[in-house]
Amino acid sequence: MMLFFILLMASHAKAQLTLTGQIRTRTEFWDGAGTVRLKVNSPSIFTSQRSRLTFNYKMEHLIFQASLQDVRVWGQDASTLSSNDGGKLQLHEAWAEIALANKKDTSFKHSAVDYFAVKIGRQELLYDDSRLLGNLDWAQSARRHDAVVFKLLNKGWQADLGIAFNQNTNAINYNGTFYTPANVIPYVKDSRGNLTPTPASFIPLCNAAGLSSKTGSPAFQAMPSTNGLNQNYKALEYLYVAKTFNKTKLTGLVLADHFGKYINDSVKNIAGADTGYIYGKRFNQKGVNSRVTTGILLTSMLDKKQALVLTAGFYYQAGKDRDAQKLSAYTTTISITYTKNKFAYTAGYDYVSGNDAFSSSTTNHRFDPLYGTPHKFWGLMDYFYVGTGSPTGGLSDAYAKIKYGSKSKRFTAQVDYHYFSLANNQKNTTGEAIKKYLGSEVDLVTSYALNKVTTLEYGCSVMAASKSMEYAKNITPNTAKLTGLWSYLMISIKPAFLFK
Repeated sequence: MMLFFILLMASHAKAQLTLTGQIRTRTEFWDGAGTVRLKVNSPSIFTSQRSRLTFNYKMEHLIFQASLQDVRVWGQDASTLSSNDGGKLQLHEAWAEIALANKKDTSFKHSAVDYFAVKIGRQELLYDDSRLLGNLDWAQSARRHDAVVFKLLNKGWQADLGIAFNQNTNAINYNGTFYTPANVIPYVKDSRGNLTPTPASFIPLCNAAGLSSKTGSPAFQAMPSTNGLNQNYKALEYLYVAKTFNKTKLTGLVLADHFGKYINDSVKNIAGADTGYIYGKRFNQKGVNSRVTTGILLTSMLDKKQALVLTAGFYYQAGKDRDAQKLSAYTTTISITYTKNKFAYTAGYDYVSGNDAFSSSTTNHRFDPLYGTPHKFWGLMDYFYVGTGSPTGGLSDAYAKIKYGSKSKRFTAQVDYHYFSLANNQKNTTGEAIKKYLGSEVDLVTSYALNKVTTLEYGCSVMAASKSMEYAKNITPNTAKLTGLWSYLMISIKPAFLFK
């Protein structure tokens, strides 16, 4: 059926059709990646794979794209699957962009603007340097959104207006549009250790042993996370505007995301002679907690040869966070890159605000970097603003990078250095202030193109953490190995099966 569809579409004389694939296999060695490793634990090694097939079709007034992918760890499934294992494929993208005006297309008799279109469906939201909105391509599963985006280009200006609204059901025999965030674990242990399905409209609080507890534990609850970890938004709207002036590009973003309200609740679970309880958040409340993020990013060529590039940005968050706490937070970034011959040298500084442990303020000052690609900015070992949690006190990151690219562009090598510190004061177990310095990370990445469709990449990173890192990651003091090591070997094969 797919072959017939492809041949049918290709029959249009003015149509453009592409069919591409990707096999990306990555073997990783973890000995303190994401967080410092507990001394009682051992290093680990595993291989993950992304298998993706992307179909793109362009014709007058329309662009259509669909992307199927399968993501798994080698050995995660048995070599022979039973019917109870369920489907493993997922739809990464499925969208259509309908052009409503286009001055470059003669089929439009009149076009008031250079280009205007609406893009509908499951799609990646990728803007600027992916700091706040990115596709998180490093993760094998990547990131996408179900959204509608209105796109406008006119006289050098770009303006995108995006809207998304999430729901768990088609509302048949359902009262209202209450939304339980995605990524909820299907099973949980009650307070007596009995395994049971997670109650509907419920996100359980679990301790380190997986037992449902009233307060949770540092491993699950006290460690602040980004939105993508366990609480997806109910609705999202954003306006992105960009304009280039000579050699300077200025962009602005206003984004509002809204989170379903919840109450703390418990569910009784009877398992034989045992009676346990499941504690958690129940998302069956009316209304949302709304947050607004706004800011600008500037990228400027400082010389005629475009060898010196300045990047600077500032973003502010206000409203209420997902837990209904008043929010006032910000982040700022500045960097300068100098390119000469085959080398590029970068020096920069990022600041992400956090909460001061000695402050009595009830306002949350912890900035959340939304739906970006933190792996690109705050160290390749992913200690900050990913699923492994982030410091309550925020982050200060001074960094330097050197990149080399061969003349043939087949080989590249890059070395990064990060000096991580807390942005705000934090306490130790006795209530005294800890040192702000968290640790230093060195990242090395090399890449070689074996041919036009195959790239081999190797990376190695070392984290030299201080004792303050244990407090920042909510780990019992003196129980972790402070020197971390992570390395990987990745091969990416991206053939083009069809192009017209």
